[in-house]
Amino acid sequence: MYKIKDKIILMISVFILSFCIVNNSYAIVPAGSLDYEGIDVSNWQGFINYTDVKNAGIDIVYIKASQGSNIKDAYFEINYENAKAAGLKVGFYHFLTATTTEEAVQEANFFASVINGKIPDCKLVLDYETFGGADVATINQIAETFMSTVQEITGKEIILYSDLSNARDVFNEELAEKYELWIAYYGNYNNLSEYQTSWSEYIGVQFSDMGKINGIMGNVDRDLFTAQVLLDDENVTEINSTGQMTTDYNTNTIYYTVQKGNTLGSIAEEYGTTAQEIANINGITNINLIYPGERLRIHTNSTVNGSEDRQMNEIVYTVDAGNTLSQIARAYNVTVESLVELNNITNPNLIYPGEKIRIKESDSMFLNPVNSTNNEYYIVKRGDTLYSIARMYGVPLSRILQNNSITNPNLIFPGQRIRI
Repeated sequence: MYKIKDKIILMISVFILSFCIVNNSYAIVPAGSLDYEGIDVSNWQGFINYTDVKNAGIDIVYIKASQGSNIKDAYFEINYENAKAAGLKVGFYHFLTATTTEEAVQEANFFASVINGKIPDCKLVLDYETFGGADVATINQIAETFMSTVQEITGKEIILYSDLSNARDVFNEELAEKYELWIAYYGNYNNLSEYQTSWSEYIGVQFSDMGKINGIMGNVDRDLFTAQVLLDDENVTEINSTGQMTTDYNTNTIYYTVQKGNTLGSIAEEYGTTAQEIANINGITNINLIYPGERLRIHTNSTVNGSEDRQMNEIVYTVDAGNTLSQIARAYNVTVESLVELNNITNPNLIYPGEKIRIKESDSMFLNPVNSTNNEYYIVKRGDTLYSIARMYGVPLSRILQNNSITNPNLIFPGQRIRI
């Protein structure tokens, strides 16, 4: 009887020991005191009064620099200049869309080219949320390739931004050993210690996407950081990267909601692009199949050659020969109506070389989906998460959950129609 009991005890001990050896995840806690109040911003916020932001108690602002291999955030330059001028510590992040390591190298070079000549105070950040159906091993290879390439060509440290689910189930311990973590967890972040991830510590937590801060119209992501997010004093220097632009990063991106009677061809003609390009950007396999309410991302490739004078919250554009008002509006991602009203233009079809056109930076936000109606829909693609869709549209996750009566935010499937 005692021998049987001893064997059972031995078997249980071996099982527990083997589990501990295999399970390499850790309970996750902050790496230090969360002393730094922060926000992260992009073109979704429009024009920001950073003096008010600073006076509201914010210490750090992470600014979106780029996405993919050819999209420079429309507000990157003005966000950087004004945040620095207000005395805020700044960092830069890149939204990754690569599906191969080769594309990851291209995006790393592009990110480096966009931030070249800038002086960050904080470590660079990879924002990797949509995986395009890649398996876990490939995802980790892509992340490692991007981050190591960025560090090599910029000379700056880089960290990973991830939600709890991906930090736990997707990104592996090898990545965690090399790169620190900024985690997204909406709610009481003190509860993070109850979860296990590949990381044992985090140096930043994004705890809300519905922050209200003086100087910012609408919602903004709220963060807390430890001192580890800051670059060492000797590394707070101008980026002098060897990164190369893979394409024209001045390409403008707008979002268009399909109307009854639209075709990809008619939309492409209106915005100076091709139906195939729109299909490629939006993952459309049947170029003849779009439906009212579908929301399309479009690269307009609009440029104007006149001179401009950038001021605190507006641009004064000097009209060049051949310019039209619609062309200028498209290049600056604003509406013709806003230009007509701001400049007291009586005939929108009549402008002349040398004329000064005022453009408010904040006007372009009204082309963004922050104020979108409940009639806009998104078709879930493989690799999407509700969180990544919410960030893509610049709306709170809670709004998508409410609009679609979703009780489990981790359960969506390709082909599902999501109301934004």
